[in-house]
Amino acid sequence: MFKKLTGKLSHDLGIDLGTRNTLVCLNDRGVVINEPSVVAINKRTNEILEVGEAAKKMVGKTPGHIEAIKPLVDGVISDFEITEKMIKYFINKVHAENFALIPRPRVVIGIPLDLTEVEKKAVEDAARSAGARKVYLIEEAMAAAIGARLPVTEATATMIVDIGGGTTEIAVISLGGVVTWKSLKAAGNEFDNNIIDYIREEFNILIGEQLAEKIKIAVGSAIPFDTPQEIEVRGRDLITGLPKALMINDKQVREAISRTVLKIIENVKTILETTPPELVSDIYERGLFLSGGGALLRGLDKAISAAAKIPVKIVDDPLTCVARGTGILLSDKNLLEKVVLPTISD
Repeated sequence: MFKKLTGKLSHDLGIDLGTRNTLVCLNDRGVVINEPSVVAINKRTNEILEVGEAAKKMVGKTPGHIEAIKPLVDGVISDFEITEKMIKYFINKVHAENFALIPRPRVVIGIPLDLTEVEKKAVEDAARSAGARKVYLIEEAMAAAIGARLPVTEATATMIVDIGGGTTEIAVISLGGVVTWKSLKAAGNEFDNNIIDYIREEFNILIGEQLAEKIKIAVGSAIPFDTPQEIEVRGRDLITGLPKALMINDKQVREAISRTVLKIIENVKTILETTPPELVSDIYERGLFLSGGGALLRGLDKAISAAAKIPVKIVDDPLTCVARGTGILLSDKNLLEKVVLPTISD
């Protein structure tokens, strides 16, 4: 009785549990939370200090007794307890204006295609421990296609490339299922690491993750700009140990991330080669769809299109595509039943 009452007072949630950001979607209000997947804890007291945006600001700036933890690595839970607390924080934040003292929502969570049964169970258990009364798992590529309003249940091919923070999901979908797929550990985080490595190797300057991300957003691209772009970079000189600044241009950043861009393109071509001919024909006609934050890298759609010889389109609001898909599933029981993954734990 109590569970039924708390369930009725709770908002059902769709969650994109990402390596870099966690997004929470309500089926009637859209995306209501979009915050970094970071938790700051006090190691002396084991107390949660901050979650999300406030915790991200602490990364690389904390004293010895405070640690800013990223509990997901490449889409996989690396710290169960912290992930549970993070999910619980977001569930409570959504219900802050509600009368549900103990929220017990149904939750749909997007997960990478290559998760093992053990890793899937960890996601389920973390959500249940955080307060969810029912957990549904859905592949991120499928959720992204649903969020983009693509015809995933029809007998036609939908090819989607979802480039997140930790993983890139390449999938061909037909009749409510994934026909061929590939999950790569080459995504937004690797772009940032490419930039950090390049600046260290070429200029003997060490920069942090947040500055690398800023450089990527400002001047990163897969193809040349019409006019050259540059940005000032400040870091620590590895020779003198002192602060140093320099200007870096878009050509240098493009060179830095080129290996990861090429890896994504080559795997797109590999999936096309292993896709049944009838579905390839559909893809050639309808094109490939890009989603996720990595889809915003300038010129990536054109680079993939030129290499794979197919049209490439960026979906509307690619950053929130997976979260929107999970939200749609909450209000469409028939579609949810067709695409949901088998439950691991009861």
